[in-house]
Amino acid sequence: MTTDTTGTAARDGDPRPGAPADSPFVRACRREPVPHTPVWFMRQAGRSLPEYREIRANVGMLESCRRPDLVAEITLQPVRRHGVDAAILFSDIVVPVAAAGVDLDIVAGTGPVVSEPVRTAEDVERIRPIGRDDVAYVDEAVRLLVAELGATPLIGFAGAPFTLASYLVEGGPSRTHAKTKALMYGQPELWHALCARLAEVTLSFLRVQIEAGVSAVQLFDSWAGALSEADYRRYVLPHSATVLSGLADAGVPRIHFGVGTAELLGAMGEAGADVVGVDWRTPLDVATRRIGLHRAVQGNLDPTVLLAPWSVVETEVRRIVEQGRAAPGHVFNLGHGVLPETDPEVLTRVVALVHEVSARRAEQG
Repeated sequence: MTTDTTGTAARDGDPRPGAPADSPFVRACRREPVPHTPVWFMRQAGRSLPEYREIRANVGMLESCRRPDLVAEITLQPVRRHGVDAAILFSDIVVPVAAAGVDLDIVAGTGPVVSEPVRTAEDVERIRPIGRDDVAYVDEAVRLLVAELGATPLIGFAGAPFTLASYLVEGGPSRTHAKTKALMYGQPELWHALCARLAEVTLSFLRVQIEAGVSAVQLFDSWAGALSEADYRRYVLPHSATVLSGLADAGVPRIHFGVGTAELLGAMGEAGADVVGVDWRTPLDVATRRIGLHRAVQGNLDPTVLLAPWSVVETEVRRIVEQGRAAPGHVFNLGHGVLPETDPEVLTRVVALVHEVSARRAEQG
């Protein structure tokens, strides 16, 4: 008798029917047969939902991420409304670095802002390791959610070392990542020390979530597309691999995602992913050839398509479902996050359409 990470007993490593580990989402991540293509949306719990805006009124982002009851409610909102195949923990990629001692805030309309950007070895040393007690609110929120979600899997997540480093070095969001690249090229030893420290923090943060019961994890390297493949392999891949390979024994699928990463897809898979997220710029059948048939894909509807008339949305959804058939496993998602101005009803209709179209395909073989 073994126990899967969702707490549902399984024999010979096979999850019991009806458990999150036997859900269409987890099965697709593992490249196993599914009754329909599973769907979830990045930023599905967020500003597109009026109930989210209401519950977040007058509550700062970091504070909301540290209140387990609020985290649980916000995470559940899109599951109730849209009928998605997976929930994703409501949090932010800078939560673990804040827990590691970095003085930062998430400013509305701007994003993470770091009071003292990382510039020296001493700055790196001030980023301390974290454990469960440092993010006990995340552990509590995951446990609340796993109990509430039942058979619906919960996705945990964290920011990848490069993307976290870019915020810490720049002091906030950047379009050019000029300071980040200057440090990376000009002081490679310091760069690798910073990323190694962030990899340690990220790995610990994900392990807390896994031990609390998430069914999968996603590593967001949102800004890795700013790099060439050569630079990615030299300066980034080793640290992302530290995180992803460090979870190889955790028993949950590992998803790796970035924006503008068409030329990096193969390398991102090599970092240790079971699933590679693809933004809207690369067709899924093309992406599959780059990633290989030993990994599933996730994506990749352009978020702005959701603002178009339904006839356009339907055509694009059907195209992506069809292109996803080239992969050994496909999780339908957007190529980036849901835009705040998106009509929630459109998201609900997309979920139903993907289920309908892909279920028919599955029946046809």
